[in-house]
Amino acid sequence: MSAASCLLTKDQFLCSICLDVFTDPVSTPCGHNFCKACITQHWDIKFPFQCPNCQKVFYTRPELQVNTFIYEMAAQFRQSAQQKASSSSSEQQAAKPREVPCDVCTGTKLKALKFCLVCLESYCETHLEPHLTRPGLKRHQLFDPVENLEGRMCTKHNKLLELFCKTDQMCVCMLCTVLDHKTHDVVPLKEEYEGQKAELGKTEAEIQQMIQKRRLKIQEMKHSVGLSKEDADREIADGVQVFTALKESVERSQAELIDTIKEKQTKTEKQAEGFIKELEQEISELKKRSTEVVQLSRSEDHLHLLQSLTSLNAAPPIKDWTEVRVRPPSYKGTVGRAVNQLEETLTKQMKKLFEADLKRVHQSAVDVTLDPNTAHPYLILSDDGKQVKHGDVKNNVPYNAERFDTNVCVLAKQSFSSGRFYYEVQVKGKTDWFLGVARESINRKGQITRTPQNGYWSIWLRNENEYKALADPRVRLSLKSQPEKVGVFVDYEEGLVSFYDVDAAALIYSFTGCSFTEKLYPFFGACINNDGKNSAPLIISPVNHTE
Repeated sequence: MSAASCLLTKDQFLCSICLDVFTDPVSTPCGHNFCKACITQHWDIKFPFQCPNCQKVFYTRPELQVNTFIYEMAAQFRQSAQQKASSSSSEQQAAKPREVPCDVCTGTKLKALKFCLVCLESYCETHLEPHLTRPGLKRHQLFDPVENLEGRMCTKHNKLLELFCKTDQMCVCMLCTVLDHKTHDVVPLKEEYEGQKAELGKTEAEIQQMIQKRRLKIQEMKHSVGLSKEDADREIADGVQVFTALKESVERSQAELIDTIKEKQTKTEKQAEGFIKELEQEISELKKRSTEVVQLSRSEDHLHLLQSLTSLNAAPPIKDWTEVRVRPPSYKGTVGRAVNQLEETLTKQMKKLFEADLKRVHQSAVDVTLDPNTAHPYLILSDDGKQVKHGDVKNNVPYNAERFDTNVCVLAKQSFSSGRFYYEVQVKGKTDWFLGVARESINRKGQITRTPQNGYWSIWLRNENEYKALADPRVRLSLKSQPEKVGVFVDYEEGLVSFYDVDAAALIYSFTGCSFTEKLYPFFGACINNDGKNSAPLIISPVNHTE
């Protein structure tokens, strides 16, 4: 008997009603076997009496007798299955404190592998087997085991949460859709799950993109710090070269120069370190969020995913880094302003210094052309937009808001709202002129006072040899020679506007500590003709980059 039972399969001992191994098996007149309790209950509610397998109809209820042969075979099979399950369970792991245990196991509870949404029970590997092999159970929905079954039940109706109300953004049961959510947009839980899972994929991609942008921003900032350090090192070297030519009288000035430059560099490094620390913190938070999103997106648990979205949607506070920059400070003119105090003893060193300074400034050279729409009606512009002079006859030009109507000046077409720029203007032969930069919102009508408070940073020449910086108050400039070509350099972020005598390689004047918030335009004042004495044009000259 034992040898023969080994050839029999489990399916031969299953009741087709309860889909489990026979308990008290009985045979019907048509020869089919069922558990006595199963067929009895079936016929208690079904009439006429019919065989569940072959559908044969009995008009009188058959008397059922236990099939002893099947009973013994089923008993042996059950015993063998229990021994096999016991052996198998010894190889499986018992459920740990935070793991979901199998609901079917007696004695030692094994770790559950799946939860059946229909049976509302968790199964270990052994007890899960019927759901993987029996046709009737294969249709049941299996998920990762859940510790809190109550969380899957509607607290109001004690029914399974199977639907999602898009109107109220919550999981509901079938009764909820009939009562509380009757007119709402309700979809199956799985449908909403798939949609939200797809959105999680997009969210993960966006997070990764944000992480990448911040990594690139860190690289950009580190590069800016490197450039700043190169500029600082070069400036320090130039300063040391000048001040080492002096004795004790200039040692204090040398130390002050180095400290100023190092202070700027340290400030730049601290600024970058602060930004980098913020970026790294954001990356850490985004990585943590990415891990949560990935774990959640892999979940096959509809309810868990949807219920977790509320906390997940609370995005970590992040900063828009698009416009954040670490810009190396400008050191242009720093050494020059220091050594001006030692003018008599440092003439040669000053010239060498400014020559080197101008070479670096030349790297910021831009192409500038005049804008005829802003030119005063008496100004004559060349066809190429590079020259301007005062004429004796008023030009027939259209009126517009951009045009100067009293001050004899003109703006450039180009504007600048960041970084550094440099251009040169030939002033040779002129007795009166003014040059500089102006912000976009300046007043262009009527008499204008050209001061930084009014949006102008400029210098001028009057009466052939009267040079002034148009600050408030104005600063009279003492120049050793009359410039024939003036260089204008602007560092927007540093708030610096410097004017150079290009041929003498000398600094004329610098506006420092400026605060720029608008576009800056180069502007040019040719001044009146003065009976031909001031008829020479202002000429925007190409910058000579030769070393």
